[in-house]
Amino acid sequence: METICRDLAAETAELDRLVAGLDESAWRTPTPADGWDVADQISHLWFFDQRAAQALTDPDAFRNEADRLLATGRTTEVSVEPGRAMSGSELLASWRAGRQQLIDAARPVDPKRRVPWYGPTMSAMSCLTARLMETWAHGIDVADALGDTVPATARLRHVAHLGVHARPFSYMLHGLEVPTDPVFVDLDGPDGEVWTWGEPGPDRVVGPALDFCLVVTQRRNVADTALEVTGDAVQWMQIAQAFAGGPGTGRPPAGGSRPATDPS
Repeated sequence: METICRDLAAETAELDRLVAGLDESAWRTPTPADGWDVADQISHLWFFDQRAAQALTDPDAFRNEADRLLATGRTTEVSVEPGRAMSGSELLASWRAGRQQLIDAARPVDPKRRVPWYGPTMSAMSCLTARLMETWAHGIDVADALGDTVPATARLRHVAHLGVHARPFSYMLHGLEVPTDPVFVDLDGPDGEVWTWGEPGPDRVVGPALDFCLVVTQRRNVADTALEVTGDAVQWMQIAQAFAGGPGTGRPPAGGSRPATDPS
């Protein structure tokens, strides 16, 4: 847990760097997620950081609140509403405090302990890994909006791992039969290391780890990446989704935007 908490703090610092100096007008810069500005991205993260901390520290209260929220059918909308009622500086301070509270709550938890979420339970380790994935993915949206970049680091391995293991989930979201044959994923990490999942075969995804992570978080269309995709992996890369919630609409080729449906 210490490792994932440290990596989450580092990913937080990268996003913090992007938004720390923004004036009020810049906080309202539209992002590639249709209808969302920079403040909405941070509000979304802050909202679900609070929910994750609650799931770790008071699972019964979390379940009750989650049931009420899911019943409204407005999970994503509710996550951005707090930030729309605050100044950018207030939102930044609240997100920073909430993120630290989450990390502090997570550090002493058994990484294998099951915690509730909006769907199946997950391990505490997976809960924090998902928060890192969310931070990185929404950081990509913020960076795109501001004309900046998010450095590719070894922390992408967390995102890639979630993407690989969410393959069955991606098919189920679309009402498709889950393939029984495995896909070989062979990625070039940002520091020159090679990350692999599965055994070599005809169904494979090969290429930069950054591109794979952008596709499984639906921040880029696979057509705009350097990934080499063959066999059953072709369909997977069209629907891949590493985040919870309903099926995301993804991004069309060449940098277009589609609505963000990620309620994680």
